[in-house]
Amino acid sequence: MLLRNPEIFPTNEVLKDALGDAVFCVLESFVETVTSENYGLTVEWRYYNDGKSWLGKVTYKQKTVFWLSVWAGFFKTSFFFKEKHLEAIAALPVSTQIKEEFCSAKLIGRLIPMIIEINKVEDIPDLLTIIRFKKKLK
Repeated sequence: MLLRNPEIFPTNEVLKDALGDAVFCVLESFVETVTSENYGLTVEWRYYNDGKSWLGKVTYKQKTVFWLSVWAGFFKTSFFFKEKHLEAIAALPVSTQIKEEFCSAKLIGRLIPMIIEINKVEDIPDLLTIIRFKKKLK
């Protein structure tokens, strides 16, 4: 994981240096999409002492939709779902790999993590499907 210095806020320049031009373009386009009027999400970067890194908390109104972290050559989105959502997630039109990894994920307390690594624009449609699903949950 990158972005470990609490003194260096993850500006676009810092993110571009960390990810490289190609992956930064994917991130920038993704963030523009989810923060647009269609999705209405907000990204708030904070330094977390427990993980010793900067994370993007992505919210819709007061609800956390997912977490964003930056790694060498890709970024990760981390969603958390309850067991009661398993069937609905299995029915989502997303890649089999995402569903298989989700089904085999270990519980964190009472939540099941869905962690998706993104490094190319082709990964974004599945991610947007999951975001729309998560926004609708109560």
